[in-house]
Amino acid sequence: MDASSTGRDGLSGFDRAMLERARGLRLGGRGRAHPNPMVGCVLARDGRAIATGWHAEYGGAHAEVAALRNAGDEARGATAYVSLEPCAHFGQTPPCTEALVDAGIARVVYGAADPGGESGGGGAALAEAGIEVLGPCLTSHEALADNPAFFHRARTGRPYVAAKLAMSLDGRIARRAGERSTVTGPEAHAEVHRLRADHDAIVVGGRTALVDDPLLTVRGDASPRTPPIRVVLDPAAELGLDSRLVGTVDEAPVWLFCGETVSEARIEAFERAGVSVHPVPAEGDELDLDIVIGRCADLGVTSLLCEGGGRLVSGLLHAGLLDRLYLFVAPRVLGSDGVPAFPAEWPRGGPGPAAASDWTGVTDPVRFGDDMLAVWDRLGTPPDREED
Repeated sequence: MDASSTGRDGLSGFDRAMLERARGLRLGGRGRAHPNPMVGCVLARDGRAIATGWHAEYGGAHAEVAALRNAGDEARGATAYVSLEPCAHFGQTPPCTEALVDAGIARVVYGAADPGGESGGGGAALAEAGIEVLGPCLTSHEALADNPAFFHRARTGRPYVAAKLAMSLDGRIARRAGERSTVTGPEAHAEVHRLRADHDAIVVGGRTALVDDPLLTVRGDASPRTPPIRVVLDPAAELGLDSRLVGTVDEAPVWLFCGETVSEARIEAFERAGVSVHPVPAEGDELDLDIVIGRCADLGVTSLLCEGGGRLVSGLLHAGLLDRLYLFVAPRVLGSDGVPAFPAEWPRGGPGPAAASDWTGVTDPVRFGDDMLAVWDRLGTPPDREED
């Protein structure tokens, strides 16, 4: 399709190119715009882009306003391409719809419909003001891929739960049980830090915390507006008081979820060290993950990234609580003594029909150094859970 031809949805090739550019620009707000969605905007006319902008910081200018400022008087008569429907309400900033109307924008093409009860309806408001509007132009799957936590929260009212696993070609996440193993390379590690910056909280199981003694902080070029909370699910509260997590509690909060039978003395020791302790029901050595996620929601968490181990990821999967999987695959073999990444019923390489629900790939696999990243999303709602 050439730039002047128009598809069945009313978009020309140029329209599509500008909308895709706006979607890419949204990443300028990665880790900084939350809890607002990431949004990008391109202003164009006469077949060329004249200005761009993105929502760079929560409380700051939205993408449309940033682009309008960069365009100045050239904005009059232009088309605004926005990855998300312009907002029509007063929040931290005035409505973007008013800014677009006041600037003399002639046409607006937007990607995803805003699901917000207050912020939605911007397209209709622009049309009432006499502006030509095309949108939403993205599928619901594309919209979810752009801002997963934002759309998930609006649709379900519960926290968005993602998991990251790094595995070898033979489906192992460690060389042997109880041994800390580096599976992927530095480029993949850098991407994991960027993923951490996208979430409110980073979650690991108690055994992973004991074996790996991780920091779980965001490092490298990622710069979140607020450091993610570090959450340990540790039924017996075995985390060491001398661990790196406890020792760096002043850098980022640490929450410990443990069983209700843990002694008051042990809980008080963690609390004196600055750790927030949350006893929850447990069955054997397994915490009730539904209650854990619900408690996190009550405490204001809207998105969590689980970094293992495989047992915790499996538990989230089978509880119907896992929404996205980031799967890094390294070109190496760890051998038959290695720790499996997935339960036996999962096909090697990713979730499939035998998993707790149906999954789909978000994008084509992306290379980070020698490693590959595949991203999987769960489709639909969790299956009904059987009663005991």
